Amino acid sequence: MGVAISSSLMLASCRAGYEVVSVEGYRISMDSVWDASPDMEAIALLAPYKADMDSVMNEVKGEAAVSMDRFRPESPLSNLIADVLRLSARDITGKTADMGLVNIGGIRNVLTQGPITTGDIYEILPFENSLCLLTLKGVDLRALMENIARRGGEGVSGVTMALNKEGKVLEAWVGGKPIADDQLYTIATIDYLAEGNDGMTALKRAQERICPEGATLRGLFMKYVEQQTKAGKKITARTEGRISITK
Repeated sequence: MGVAISSSLMLASCRAGYEVVSVEGYRISMDSVWDASPDMEAIALLAPYKADMDSVMNEVKGEAAVSMDRFRPESPLSNLIADVLRLSARDITGKTADMGLVNIGGIRNVLTQGPITTGDIYEILPFENSLCLLTLKGVDLRALMENIARRGGEGVSGVTMALNKEGKVLEAWVGGKPIADDQLYTIATIDYLAEGNDGMTALKRAQERICPEGATLRGLFMKYVEQQTKAGKKITARTEGRISITK
């Protein structure tokens, strides 16, 4: 079931033209109610295209060993996707990135236990976000940790963080080691966050930025699923204490 948004504007005239005086909106559930009187001519017209699309979207790419959801401060699915980003850096730089970072808001569905289809992956990662590798000094990486803390957590890989309830970083490690202010670290993330969106303003301080053409997050995730399947492995992930919040 989908949801459509309907809205209306109330306008009032003024000397300069018009100005908005109120905005109203409501949700319209896109469910079976709208199938009561189908347009058979339109259905017949779209049938061959639907068949082609279904054959692609229903293709099984792998299997999930468990169901994985996304939530803050840490979740199995966000851990998995952040891992995929961090590992994908090897194809470009020859080594795994120090940190992987993905925003929880960009993960739009649950990965359920059982077969994983192309359509499932599109529902989980519907946006055309692409991989970006950023080089940050340690002092700026600390600022990034603070950005993440203020959000209550995001999907991370390669790092561990201890936060308080007020959204402050108490401790942070990269690869099990304290952050060195003058050391350079490689962050594997997506272009949306690399621009400083979702509060990740520290990423705009990158010393270097590499965003390889065509390396979409969805494509990287699909490639990972295919590789694991070829190796006879099911897809799985769990929470590991990457981000903890003191009570």
